[in-house]
Amino acid sequence: MKLKKVVTLGEVMMRLSTPAHARFDQAGMFNVVYGGSESNVAVCLRNFQIATTHVTRFPDNDFGRAATNTLQSFGVDTRHILYGKERMGLYFLENGASQRSSRILYDRFDSAFSHIQPGMIDWSNVFREASWFHWGGITPAVSQGAAAVCAEALKVANSRGLTVSGDINYRRNLWQYGKDAREVMPALIEQTSVIVAGVADMENCAGVEGDSFESSARAFLKAFPKVTKVASTERETLNASHNKIRGILWNGKEQLTSREYNITHIVDRVGAGDAFMAGLIYGELAGWEDANTIQFATASCALKHTIEGDVNRVTTEEVEQLVKAENVGKLLR
Repeated sequence: MKLKKVVTLGEVMMRLSTPAHARFDQAGMFNVVYGGSESNVAVCLRNFQIATTHVTRFPDNDFGRAATNTLQSFGVDTRHILYGKERMGLYFLENGASQRSSRILYDRFDSAFSHIQPGMIDWSNVFREASWFHWGGITPAVSQGAAAVCAEALKVANSRGLTVSGDINYRRNLWQYGKDAREVMPALIEQTSVIVAGVADMENCAGVEGDSFESSARAFLKAFPKVTKVASTERETLNASHNKIRGILWNGKEQLTSREYNITHIVDRVGAGDAFMAGLIYGELAGWEDANTIQFATASCALKHTIEGDVNRVTTEEVEQLVKAENVGKLLR
């Protein structure tokens, strides 16, 4: 299946995680990988054989080059990445186990990406040959400049007829530059067709309230006529190692629900939502019915829990096998 490319925009950070399940105060070393919500989507889609371009801004030093090389190693187009004199954003991960929760500490203030400004990126050139643009709610929360660049990209993407998706994940602690999410996010959502958001995200980012996903999604589509679909995951956390998860999607007519996955012995759940988003985009690009798309997206999300690092290192065949409950947990020779 030959599909046009997907463009993503967002910060990529250096992730430093403790070995195995060690606590921060036990760690004599950290494992280093690079990832970010939107770039995780780009990598996952590239593993699904979709051409992807990621746009970001890195420090002009060894760390920025290492992050660029990581994206290139997955086949992601990095030609439009910018470089500046500021620092690399960091986050630290302590993987929990059983009754002990996982923990993340962020250190991203004054990062190179936070200094991105409108006019730095030639979006007409970036979107050449593209059919889809994806943004995330973290980007406009990072800085006024990043929010303005996101708005700039959306304007050009819509003018060129691209389909636009947004994962409007709300992070209260990120909004520190004098703007509230409800002051910024609605104008961006108005230019987006496919949204990933939970009930709390819809309320915090757009003031849309409901007592269930369906009621919130109904109100959300009414408030934002360009949005055609809202999807999310529902997670039951039994402990840090054992979750149950399913996907839900509202398409303006009906709510569709995936099968539930009982995920035991979780390896790493960071990036699971990005794997879900990538699965949705893949199904939409393939022209699948919504019922098939939500099954594929949720299976992609479930598999990410078994993969170390930020990105979902699985193929479409592996996801499709899980959807069909084939070769699950077997020793394949």
